[in-house]
Amino acid sequence: MKTTQKNTIAIINILKERKETVTFAESCTGGRIASAFTGISGASSVFMGSAITYANEIKSAWLGVKEETLIKHGAVSKECVEEMLTGILKMASANHAIAVSGIAGPTGGTNDKPVGTVYIGIKNNKKFMVQHYLFNGDRESIQKQATQEAIILLKNNL
Repeated sequence: MKTTQKNTIAIINILKERKETVTFAESCTGGRIASAFTGISGASSVFMGSAITYANEIKSAWLGVKEETLIKHGAVSKECVEEMLTGILKMASANHAIAVSGIAGPTGGTNDKPVGTVYIGIKNNKKFMVQHYLFNGDRESIQKQATQEAIILLKNNL
């Protein structure tokens, strides 16, 4: 059994036991985190839903990410992910959230934010944190790494 699957099962079991729920706001992972959860039988008892907010306009309209934040810091930033977390928790009324925004490539990178730059955050009643990552590899590899790290980050902070 893959590590991501083991960690996802562990999260689902912990949340079931606590009668808590989880939701996701995904950008560069494009629904991969939600897919990891919906691939596990029983996830429906804890998984509220997910928003794939790829475009900045959708980050703003659905999650309430401020236009000022996007202009000043960009969609791939700690500040944007913090606002994504707050927005998705409000939208889904869940206990826990993951939000991810990054540059999976092969285009879109800059000197300040090269391809592989990803911000992953979690928010619950105990933690509100965003971590910066720089993953290597092609688009699919970066998306897989971001998905794995997001799930690990949540599991380690339940």
